Amino acid sequence: MKVLIIDDSPDAVAIATARLRQDGLQVVSAADGRAGLDLAAAQRPDLILLDVAMPDMSGFDVCRQLKSDLNLSTIPIIFLTAMDDTLQKVRGLELGAVDYVTKPFDAFELRARVQAALRTKRFADMLTEFANIDPLTELPNRRAFINQLNKEWARKERHGDPFALIMADIDYFKRVNDTYGHSVGDRMLKAVSKALADQCRELDLAARYGGEEFAIIAPNQSAEAAGNLAERCRQGVEHIRLHVTGSDISVTISFGVADSQGLHSIAEVIELADRCLYQAKLAGRNTVFRHSERVHS
Repeated sequence: MKVLIIDDSPDAVAIATARLRQDGLQVVSAADGRAGLDLAAAQRPDLILLDVAMPDMSGFDVCRQLKSDLNLSTIPIIFLTAMDDTLQKVRGLELGAVDYVTKPFDAFELRARVQAALRTKRFADMLTEFANIDPLTELPNRRAFINQLNKEWARKERHGDPFALIMADIDYFKRVNDTYGHSVGDRMLKAVSKALADQCRELDLAARYGGEEFAIIAPNQSAEAAGNLAERCRQGVEHIRLHVTGSDISVTISFGVADSQGLHSIAEVIELADRCLYQAKLAGRNTVFRHSERVHS
């Protein structure tokens, strides 16, 4: 696991680094608040040790910015301070810190507090993963999808980076459940999930949106590029064969593709992708529509 130390004292950083590396932890450090924020965004550490009193910006200000960033807000923070001031400790805890260590700190106390914070972080990560995974398909669920969509929108607002959204729906899925039963329907959902995930890049997020509906978030992609991804997914699903009672069942899927360019809210992106999916269904299914342009029929 990785620990980020943000402290302008070289001695404090050296002592903490030496102690924590003995436990097999990866340690990175920054000498001021702004550099620390940049390093936190780039490295995504599992824990941050944060000095309260620094020249350019206080540890409280750094903590406030970390907690306001959706991508960094869940990283636990332990404040390091030379002042044993109760009001200051209360302030830091109210900002979201999990603990305090008073300087000059004892290396063994620091180790114990760091290990306790990391244990809590591991447990929280396990709970978060469990809450965000669809148990049938093992894809991220709707909650995870919405969380990631919020992050992509925040990145677009901050840096102007576009993203694409693909909405997909298995064709005639109710007919499969009614004819062959829900166990076969479940097998189909698993097979389709794997076909979609196999075509995605590592940074894409393929999720089960609900029922037989799926969604894919494609960062830094236009609708045109994401349309190509949707077409690869369509072809992958089209090759699925489920063996049932002496015969093979095939499956097709329809896609709607939109991107964030020129839109003003997450709701608009979802609505546009949904409209495209509806057009794919109207066109006879097993089709990809991106915005108003039909990609395949």
